[in-house]
Amino acid sequence: MTLQITAAVLGRSGDNLRPYADTPPLMLKTLTLDDPKRGELLVRIDAAGICHSDLSVVNGDRPRPMPMALGHEAAATVVALGDPADAHFAVGDQVVLVFLPSCGECVACASGEGYLCPNAAAANGAGELMRGGHRLSDCGEAVHHHLGVSAFATHAVVDRRSAVKVDRDIPAETAALFGCAVLTGVGAVMNTAKVRAGESVLVYGLGGVGLAALLGALAAGAQPVTAVDPSPEKRALALELGAAQAVSPDEAASLSKTDVVIETVGKAVVLAQAYAAARRGGRVVTVGLPNPSEMLSIPAVSLVADGKTLMGSYMGSSIPARDIPRYVALWRAGRLPVERLLTSISPLSDINGLLDRLASGEAIRQVVKP
Repeated sequence: MTLQITAAVLGRSGDNLRPYADTPPLMLKTLTLDDPKRGELLVRIDAAGICHSDLSVVNGDRPRPMPMALGHEAAATVVALGDPADAHFAVGDQVVLVFLPSCGECVACASGEGYLCPNAAAANGAGELMRGGHRLSDCGEAVHHHLGVSAFATHAVVDRRSAVKVDRDIPAETAALFGCAVLTGVGAVMNTAKVRAGESVLVYGLGGVGLAALLGALAAGAQPVTAVDPSPEKRALALELGAAQAVSPDEAASLSKTDVVIETVGKAVVLAQAYAAARRGGRVVTVGLPNPSEMLSIPAVSLVADGKTLMGSYMGSSIPARDIPRYVALWRAGRLPVERLLTSISPLSDINGLLDRLASGEAIRQVVKP
């Protein structure tokens, strides 16, 4: 038995395609979705956030096999179980979808670092699900999955380890943000940097992940928290959310050195600036994904002479099943007002124009609903 669904499919990539609304790289297509296998779920997508990681595939910064059904940050409802005896999930559950399942068997998973699972990374790179192969096809031709989710669609089949159950009273457009923006940004602060109360934090980049990192730093008790972004509107929002200062990149050079710096832009030149902004003994965490051709240049001696620590943070060094419930609890307590990151809610048919808004820096988190 199969299901006919609608999905936004990427057939070509490149920054020369902008404006995307005029040369739409994402086409809404009717695809065939196979039934879930054992260990998988069939879900109905209720809301999907548009992330810079989606844009990085469209503009060619993150090469991926095509055709690919895009989208990786979403809230969904369980429609069917691949294993009817699954004791954890039930039809009707609301779930947050995350972009990296873990195999549970490799050294990374056994060490509590499932976010570094090589088997999951290999599946994502190949555009397949964790249990191998594709569940999507277009007239018999396989369509690749984006990060195991492919959320710009009416429905998806995902590995059960790509789903975290949450209460149904959370609005879908808010719940979706926990799957990437919150998991990555807050996780970078709390898991990777392990920010302590009273430490100073500087955040470079105020997109969805950067503002989530700012919220995470405030929730962790960091003081002061400072933000850097070229957009006056985003700086104004950062101040509303509790930042002590919000400055332009040109003004950032005059700031005092900081205990912890979080870089979310995904540009090597910005990461170098973030590294320079850390105090002696400071910690620098990068979550941005630059084009693979970019190289970082920093004074090598500073790693020892200044005692700095430079850390990469993938998926916020998060264990989704552990961390998403924690972050939801902080949201309920009013300490992570992630709904403030939501720029707009639009139909899936607007996807290409919404990518233009993201690329131009106009939007923070835009959500589409099929």
